[in-house]
Amino acid sequence: MSMSTDGFVATHAKDARFERGLRAFFEYRDRGIAQSTQGPEVAHVIRAAQDQAISGQPHRHRTEFQMVYEVQGRIEFEYEGQRVVRLEAGSCVHQPPDIRHREIGHSADIEMLEIVLPAVFKTEEVATVNA
Repeated sequence: MSMSTDGFVATHAKDARFERGLRAFFEYRDRGIAQSTQGPEVAHVIRAAQDQAISGQPHRHRTEFQMVYEVQGRIEFEYEGQRVVRLEAGSCVHQPPDIRHREIGHSADIEMLEIVLPAVFKTEEVATVNA
């Protein structure tokens, strides 16, 4: 349940609703930020969808800002021009606009917070992580 007045929003875990989203192997829980700010940014909690295989397709997001904070579990990403990065509880990564990347794998108990600007952005699949 959300309460909103002039941009204020408070959401609570006990009212959580996860939905399938951008990646079929993840479920997303909207934090109400996009609605509260009328679209400039989005924040959601992401967890593993049960019984879904990871596709690992290289892609990039047309964003202005993207940050991922690992709440629990672990996830590995391959990033353009970087090595494989493993995020564990307490890890944080800033993904610069348009950086090519792909998910390599994650634990079943993964939970991460992602903040993206703008709230609606384009994702493009690419042939490879390194151009």
